[in-house]
Amino acid sequence: MLEAKVIVVTGGAGLLGREFAKAIALQRGTAILADVALASAEAALADLLKLAPKSKSTAYAVDITQPESVEALVGETIKRYGRIDGLVNAAYPRTPNYAPNHGRQFFDVEYGDFCANIDAHLGGYFLTCQRFSKAMSRTGGGSIVNIASIYGVIAPRFEIYEGTSMTMPVEYAVIKAGIIQLTRYLAKLLKGTGVRVNSVSPGGIEDGQPAVFLENYRRHCQTKGMLDRTDISGTLIYLLSDWSAFVTGQNIVVDDGFTL
Repeated sequence: MLEAKVIVVTGGAGLLGREFAKAIALQRGTAILADVALASAEAALADLLKLAPKSKSTAYAVDITQPESVEALVGETIKRYGRIDGLVNAAYPRTPNYAPNHGRQFFDVEYGDFCANIDAHLGGYFLTCQRFSKAMSRTGGGSIVNIASIYGVIAPRFEIYEGTSMTMPVEYAVIKAGIIQLTRYLAKLLKGTGVRVNSVSPGGIEDGQPAVFLENYRRHCQTKGMLDRTDISGTLIYLLSDWSAFVTGQNIVVDDGFTL
């Protein structure tokens, strides 16, 4: 479905990003695993090449909060491959260097930390969308897919966190809602350029959460509950492919019915 397409995946070393890159390569696309942690991106690339040894995919260092770093990624990709057909925004900048004290209870969140989280995450998506859409419109168009969340769509279900030390961070909900609106804004703005922009809002991804939380979450779902990291890839591939040629400005929820 992605034969000969060149697609940049920010956060390419992350929980979802590395799975997205594999799915792209298995559909005969070229994935650029772009991540601030280059060594981790290279390790993810090595795993990808075991599945798709003929792939021309590569790893690249990028900091999505720095304009010059994003510009360098755009320039190097076009220089090496001649074009950019897709961008997947899957980066999640939440280390202390970018987003200090992420995930505190609402009344414990410091104003500066709240702003820093929004600046790094939502600001980073703004920056990549801005620079990549401009380049893609010059090289024949393409598809941008922003990874949002169900908590950008509905209010938090705080009750599922009872019995755990977990919470739904206010900064996360605000950021993901902002990503969905950024997607719609850009899709409308880019009318006539050949660049489509959509978002995917996954449900929760299982990653070692406490059993009590997993059970609380599952009660709101249809069959499975928390998703595996590979469960989002099919929707992503569709949005990157020519099968979705007339789909733009949409937010697709993949959550096993959690938001119903």
